[in-house]
Order: sequence, then C-alpha cells, then structure tokens
Amino acid sequence: MQRLERSLAPVVAWLKEVGSALGHVWRRSLQLRVIVSTLTLSLIVITILGVVLTSQITDRLIDAKINGAVEEMDRARNMVESQLAGVHDIGTQQQRLIDARNALSNRGGTGQSTGVAGSFDSALSIVGGTPQQLISTGPIQEVPEELRRFVAGNQVSYQFATVADPDGYHGRALIIGSPSAEIPTLQIYLIFPLANEERSLSLMRGTMMIGGVVLLVLLAAISALVTRQVVLPIRSAARIAARFADGRLRERMLVRGEDDMARLAQAFNEMAESLSNQINELAEFGNLQRRFTSDVSHELRTPLTTVRMAADLIHGSSDDLDPALARSSELLVTELDRFEGLLNDLLEISRHDAGVAELQVESLDVRMCARAAISTVRHLARESGVEVVIDMPDDPVVAEVDPRRVERVLRNLLANAIDHSEGKPVLIRMRGDVQANAVAVIVRDQGVGLRPGEEKLVFNRFWRSDPSRMRRSGGTGLGLSISVEDANLHEGKLEAWGEIGVGASFRLLLPLVRGKKMGASPLPLEPVLRKSLPAPRVEPEPAEDPGTDETETEATVTELPMIRVETNGGEAARGGTDAVAHDSADSDADADDSNGVGSTNGTGQEADETESTESKQAGHAVPGDGGDVQS
Repeated sequence: MQRLERSLAPVVAWLKEVGSALGHVWRRSLQLRVIVSTLTLSLIVITILGVVLTSQITDRLIDAKINGAVEEMDRARNMVESQLAGVHDIGTQQQRLIDARNALSNRGGTGQSTGVAGSFDSALSIVGGTPQQLISTGPIQEVPEELRRFVAGNQVSYQFATVADPDGYHGRALIIGSPSAEIPTLQIYLIFPLANEERSLSLMRGTMMIGGVVLLVLLAAISALVTRQVVLPIRSAARIAARFADGRLRERMLVRGEDDMARLAQAFNEMAESLSNQINELAEFGNLQRRFTSDVSHELRTPLTTVRMAADLIHGSSDDLDPALARSSELLVTELDRFEGLLNDLLEISRHDAGVAELQVESLDVRMCARAAISTVRHLARESGVEVVIDMPDDPVVAEVDPRRVERVLRNLLANAIDHSEGKPVLIRMRGDVQANAVAVIVRDQGVGLRPGEEKLVFNRFWRSDPSRMRRSGGTGLGLSISVEDANLHEGKLEAWGEIGVGASFRLLLPLVRGKKMGASPLPLEPVLRKSLPAPRVEPEPAEDPGTDETETEATVTELPMIRVETNGGEAARGGTDAVAHDSADSDADADDSNGVGSTNGTGQEADETESTESKQAGHAVPGDGGDVQS
C-alpha cells in the first residue's frame, strides 16, 4: 500500500499543480468564464432537446410498427383459420399449420414475409388430436411465456423481446400474438425484427450528436467574439487604472462610438480627470503645509532661543523672587522645554512627510539603545512612583539600526507607558532571533489600557484616548507618530495592543540585517496571562547609619537562577534560589541613577506577565523618598 502511494505521489502532485494552474486561469479570465458558462448552458439545452426529440421519434416509430403489426395480424389470423377450418386429425393439423405458415411467408420454407409493418416471421401452435397434444410450427420457443399466457387468456397482446432467428438476426423484436375466435386452441404469433428502426434511431442520434458538437463549436466562437468586444475595453480600463495608480495621471481611455462601452470610457476619463485634479491640489496643499510647518518651526527657533535665555536667567534668580514669581518662572521654563520639544517633533514629522528623512545606520548592540532610553525616563519613573522592569538577554543583540531613532522610539514608548501605568510596574523586554532576522522590544504596562480599535488610532498625530488625562511627561502628541515613521524607515513595524483594565503593550520589530527578509517576531504582542506567584515579603531592616541619606534593606528573590542589579558603580550578582541582592550606592549620583529602574538578565527566563510579581522576583529597584534606592 505504501509503495502504491509513493508511486502515485508524483501523479497526485502533478494533478494538484494542473488544478491550481487551471483555477488561476479561471479566476483571472472573464472571457474564459463567459465562454465556459455559455458552452455549459448550451450543452445542457442541446442534451435536453436531443433526449426529447429522440424520445418522440422513437415513440412514433414504435407506434407505427405496432399499428402495422396489428393489421398484419388480422390478415394472418384469417388466412390460418381458413386453412385449419374443419380439420381435427393430428397429422392433418400439423400439415395444415405448415401450409398456413408457408402461405403467410410466400417464400417456400424461409418463414419470412413482408407486410405493412415490414418483414416478419410467424409461429403457430394448436392443441388437438386424441389424446390432445400441442402442435406447433415456427420459432415458437422465441415467444416469451408471459405473452403466451396473455394470448391463452383470449387477449391480443404484444411484447418487445430479444430474439435470434436462423437467418442470423439477433436483436430486439416486436412479437404480437392473437387467439383464434373460430379455433379455441389456435394461437398465432408474428415476430417483427426492429433492425430497421434501430438503424433509423442510430442514424438520427449520430446526426443529432454531430449537429450538437458543431453547434457547440459555433457557439464557442460566437461567445468568444462577443465577449471579446466587452472584455477588451475592460482590460484597457484595468491597464489604464493600474498606470493611473502608479502616478501616470495623464492616462485616459480611448472613446469609440456612442454605445455603453463608449459611455463607460467617457465616465472613466471624467473620473480620472477629477481625481487627477484633486490629487494635484492635495499634493500642492501638502507641500504648502509641510513648507509652512518647516518655515514656522525654523523661524520660531530664534525668538525661542531669546525667550529661553531670559527664562533661564529669571529661573536662575528664583531664590530671590517672590514665591509666586518663582513658581511662574518654573512653569515658564517647563513650558519652554515642551515648546522646544514640540518644535523638534514638528521638524522631524515634516522631514518624514517630505520623504527626506535618512537613516544613519550603524551595526551595534540594540541593548545600548534600550539602556539609553531607560536612563532618560528614570526621573519620570521616580516622580510617578513606577517600577521599570528590564528583561534583556545576556548576549549582545547586534543589528543594523540608527541608534538615535531607535532610542527615541523606546523613550517615547517608555514615557507613554509610565504616563498610563496608574502607578503599576512597566516592563521592557528584548529578544533577538538570528534565524528570523528580527529583534523585538516589548514595552508593556498594566494601566488603563486601550478600547477595541484604539490600537490603530494611538499612532495618529495629536490623538489622545482621554483628553482630560494629565500628561506627566509633557508629551507633544507626536511621539508615537514619529516612532511609527522611524520603524518604517528601518523596514520594521511598530504595533500596539490593549485591553481596558488589563493594560497596553507596544512591540517594536526591527530586522537584524537591512535588506534581508524579516521573519516572525521573537516576542508575542499580546501578553499570555498566567497565574501570578505570591509576592515574597520585603521587610526593611533598621538603618545602620542614621546619619546617611540611604537605607539599605534586603529582599529575598526566588525562582530566578541569576539576578543582576545594574548601578553606575557596577553590578552586584547573586546566584541560587534564595539570593539576596544589595545595592552599593557610593554617592548620591549613583543612587539617583539607579532609582526607579531595575534589571533582570536571565538566560531565557520569561518574566511573569503580571509585572508586579515580576518586578519583586527580579530584584528591581523600588523608588524611595529623597532619591534613596532599596533593593
């Protein structure tokens, strides 16, 4: 069986390939579908018509044959009765039967005769003599028993049966039998071969089949010619529409005549002209808008620089000012920072819109971009009381990227996650896959989340899910839009997922090698919710030195084989399932640098999707009051 399957495998594969090619041609060719449909319907009509005609002609031939046979039976019955009238002797009856059959045929001993219904053979039988016995002549054995029972019941009957006579005919025949009114035991049978009728029907069927085939060929040619007149303008419209979509806005259809196709071409040309005008107007408007944005952004830099210098001067002397004026100077500096960021974002988005944004590609470790982005949002995490959990591989993830743009994307994602985290931990996770030529970075929060459909709107410019919500990071509303453009420049993708009450997840997917096809993402976009482990208790110990600003505590970390806490002064590593991680803060700067951010570098260890448990297991730093670090 397996050998048969192996031998048939190439044939099956070839049949599948042929079927796929035919299906492709069928889907792409309107003309082929019209011709096949026309031929199929025509074949059905011709078949029905042929069956009806054949049935009608056959019935007419059979009816004519039966009527002729009945007339011939009346003549034959009178002749036989006249021959056997008054004869009772068995020998004499036998001879009279033979004479009567010869009289019917008029051919000596051939037994064949020709009448109104055509040539026929005869068979006679009678019961006579003392004792009575059956006397017959002719091919009485060819008469079916059922027909003989009807005739014995004094009924003139006929039946179609297959016969074989001595002359070599073998085929269908009409057998008609009749009893005798004058001689009760006499039965007369006439056998009419249907050879002529079968030849006539065969000739008629052949003629109809040839005519049907010729008609189908003619219909195929006619349908091909007719559909060609319709398909050619449609194909021309498709080609011109494709060229129009490629930017050739001057392409138009040729208008011929005044029929439906001409009106279609004219309507198409009018539509193309209208679209061309609108596209040109939109392109001109877009160029003006981009030029205006760029010019305004550049022109605002000079007064902004002057205002910035004045604001810095006032803010530098805020200690000598009235508290209300000092607060005003602080707000002025903050808003100027935001204004400057908005100008930079406007310039960047205008470069993307104009298509002049360029990548400064370098081959480097993407983890460096992630660490740089984390360092810029430390103050946001500290001010918001948000834990940032870091999960990056131990080995370098080298990719061809623009570090400035990748860092900006991750910085925007982290700032956005901190803004919407509702005080819950934020996870940043990175994984690379050399075989898939992809590196993925996930930034996930457990905050307000996104409503269905907002995962697409979140990348729109100046879009906010909740306009009344306060921005802690002072964002401009263009960060995610610029991030999408930066990801597209890298031939990558930036995707979002969210659910109300669960949180939001953003995934940056970049190729490791530019110009090479990127495979599946090493990280899923949606979190796989798992049952979280109970968080270990963290009990702070009394401060050893009350004169210092830092308080060292201990936290028991479980379920991780290796824990590493990053600080500016170095790394503290602990192994085992009950490792105890301490931070060694040598200065206030070191404490501030590590505040609010923790790192877990596991070897393939997946952090729990519930970041609160994950952060406690990973030994991350928890923001303390006054810039202290607890681990």
